[in-house]
This record gives sequence, structure tokens and C-alpha cells, in this order.
Amino acid sequence: MTESVLFEKRNHTALLTLNRPQSFNAFGGEMVSTLADILTSVSSDDEVTGVVITGKGKAFCAGGDLRWLEESGLSYYSAFHKLAAIYHRAVLEIRRMPKPVFAAINGFAAGGGFSMALACDFRVMDSSAVMIQAYTSNGLSIDGGGTFTLPRIVGIARALEIAAFDQPIDAERALEWGLVTEVAKEGNCLDRALELLKRITDGSLSSFAAVKRLLTDSFSTSLETQIEKERESLSLCADHPNGREGVTAFLEKRKPVFNK
Repeated sequence: MTESVLFEKRNHTALLTLNRPQSFNAFGGEMVSTLADILTSVSSDDEVTGVVITGKGKAFCAGGDLRWLEESGLSYYSAFHKLAAIYHRAVLEIRRMPKPVFAAINGFAAGGGFSMALACDFRVMDSSAVMIQAYTSNGLSIDGGGTFTLPRIVGIARALEIAAFDQPIDAERALEWGLVTEVAKEGNCLDRALELLKRITDGSLSSFAAVKRLLTDSFSTSLETQIEKERESLSLCADHPNGREGVTAFLEKRKPVFNK
């Protein structure tokens, strides 16, 4: 049986490739459960400093496999409820992981694939790739954290426009709207994502983890709570070997060497 998610370690990077190209990497229960399990594993793997998710073939991910849902033998309510629970575990692993996560969008990202890409910290998109939310055109509402991430990336008005009109978003527009970090030359999104990831992992990973956590939590806390979290996080970072190295290097007027 073909593995639905390919897992490869490249130096200290976990490369996860969605591997159902015949269905444009649409995910059923087994595939997304495998993805969630791998993400859980690499999150706590000290040998992994960052993650890149991409797709095999012509698509990044077409979202939930509606054929799988139809053939599950469950009511629509039960089938979607079950699949969303598994899928959301993967999304939460991405958002809570103290490591940078890149989506290398090699082809179209639709539905759950769109939301999964938005859940990643950074997105690099091939110049010919297309994003589309796809839920509302099929009589569905957005999941995968899309209603959380989308308005925070593009604003509430643009998010509602994307939801209401559901037009394909090409790479140029995705970059203009802030949906992606960078547009790569055709076929180069994975290589570019790996390059950008290395720029982050060469820096202070403890600092990245702290800031990612603070930013993710910032929308659900008051200013008073948030600045207290910042004070505690800053103090912990300063006491971390990376923090001590950063301060010492600044005082000694040299480039810091982190993560050693």
C-alpha cells in the first residue's frame, strides 16, 4: 500500500509530502491521521529544527476527500464531524509546534488544503499555483482554522470577500493580499521554502518558538495578560543559552552562534 504521507529528514528539516497525487492529495481519515501523527512526532524530535509540507504531483492539497466521505457509510454530519476532528489535530500541531512550519504550495490548494496552508507559519507558492477556499461553493463552511487565520492575515472584509465570492487566487494576487510569504519561480517553491527555513533555523530557535507562541495567543488575551506573558517569555529567553549568547555577542561586537 502506498504511503499517503511521505516523511523524509533532510539534515534537520522534516519534509512531509502529501502523497495521493491521483486525487490531488485530497485527504481522508487515514491520510490526515498519518499527517497529524508525524507532526506530533517531529514537534518533540530534538533533531528536527523545522518542517516543510508540500504535495506530490500537480496539487498541494485539494482538501477533504468528498468521495471518502460519501463511501464512509456515515451520515454527512457524522462523516464531516469525524474527519474534521482528525484534521484539526494536525492543524493544532502546526500552530502549537515550537518550530517554523512552511507550506511549499506546488499546485492548487483548495478547501482543507487552503486552510492547512494558512495554518503554516510561512507559505511559498509556485508562480503557476492557485489557492481557492472552495468550501462555500460546495455548500459548506470553512474549517481547519481558516476562519481564525484568514481574517488575521487579510482582514475581515477581504476574508468575507474570499468566502462569499470564492474566486481562484493566483500567485500574484496571493502575494499582494499577504496570503503567501513569497512567490517562487515555477517548480522551485520547495527549494525556496528550504532556503528560507534555513535562514530561520540558523538564528535563535528558542526566540522563534517564544514569539510564535506569543503571537498565536495574542488574539485571545487582554493587553494586561499579554504583556505579562511577554515579560515572562523575555526573561526565560534571556536566561536560555541562546539569549545569553546573543547578549554576550552584542557586547563583544561579534556575530552570535545560536542553537549550540
